[in-house]
Amino acid sequence: MDEPTATPSTSSPAPADDPTAAAPNPGKRRLIGRIALGVLAVGILYGGYSYFEYRTYGRYFQETEDAYVKADGVAVSSKLAGYVRSVNVTENQAVTAGNLLIQVDPTDYSTKLEQAAAQVEVARASEAATRAGIGEAQAGVAQAAAALAAAQRDLAYLNGEVARYRPLAASGAEPKQALDQLVSNRDKAAAQVRAQQSALQAARAKVATTQAQVGQTAAQIEAARAQQQAARNDLATTRIIAPINGKVASSGVRIGQYVQPGQRLLTIVPTDKIYVEANFKETQIGLMRPGQPVKIKVDALPDVEFHGQVESITPGTGANFSLIPPQNATGNFTKIVQRVPVRIRINAGPESRKVLVPGLSLHVEVDTTAAKGAINAIQQEQDRVQAPK
Repeated sequence: MDEPTATPSTSSPAPADDPTAAAPNPGKRRLIGRIALGVLAVGILYGGYSYFEYRTYGRYFQETEDAYVKADGVAVSSKLAGYVRSVNVTENQAVTAGNLLIQVDPTDYSTKLEQAAAQVEVARASEAATRAGIGEAQAGVAQAAAALAAAQRDLAYLNGEVARYRPLAASGAEPKQALDQLVSNRDKAAAQVRAQQSALQAARAKVATTQAQVGQTAAQIEAARAQQQAARNDLATTRIIAPINGKVASSGVRIGQYVQPGQRLLTIVPTDKIYVEANFKETQIGLMRPGQPVKIKVDALPDVEFHGQVESITPGTGANFSLIPPQNATGNFTKIVQRVPVRIRINAGPESRKVLVPGLSLHVEVDTTAAKGAINAIQQEQDRVQAPK
């Protein structure tokens, strides 16, 4: 059997000392250089355009992802103590203002209302009796005045007789015993006048006292009516109703539960009054003003862009209103960029509000272009303030 013969290779490596093998292609070198110059030129143009766009447009758009949907929920509490008789709503249920949420057992408060009504009737009866006493006292004043007038007439008559008899008795024309009798009768009449004057004063004092009692009983009626109204209010408060429109959240009340005054039972979230709270860095709010347009992207709806307006800027950083504000005057200090909460109104319709629930994360971009002249105005203001007078 013949040995297989090796087929010689058609191409053989160039000798290492061949000068034509190591020399690069001049046309290829020129092409690479042109491409590099083109890329560099495009980079320079793009960088210049980006810088121009930032200076004239981009730097006035401030954005943050530290933003959330918010709503000012209303905590519903019990004003009275008592057992829960019924709970008429469930978690996440939509309610309108005035809907009955919870019924507290009204039995004790109905009894208190009946007692207050009885106290009103007692006070009215006392007032009627006192007013009747005023008529009797006024009649007594009239009788005492008439008796005083009669006694005064008798005294006047006897004074005249004594004056007439005194010269007659002195001349002996009339017996002295007759004069003495007239003087005695005159003294008795004077005493009777004084007694009737005291009686008249007593009758008038009785009228005044009775009138004061009428005022007192009238005040008692008002106090009883106030207690009745308070009992009526308490009875009405056993019906805990929805103060606003919204949805029920975090309900922890159950039938048969004993609730205390001020105890939070559930929360109503006003889904039709949602807003956005965006926490911008302090370096972003220099040109931010109420009324500026806002673009909003919701993580739950990534393909939808919402619009809104800046409503207000909190007069302080978030750290300033925290439960324990930082005390930078103590210990070592490290500068930390603070954030300022900005309230934004979001333009959303009924369908959107079904999804936009409080707590959702957002991406917010505020267009501050309208306030770009504020920097020059602030600088000019400072120049005027610092100018020597």
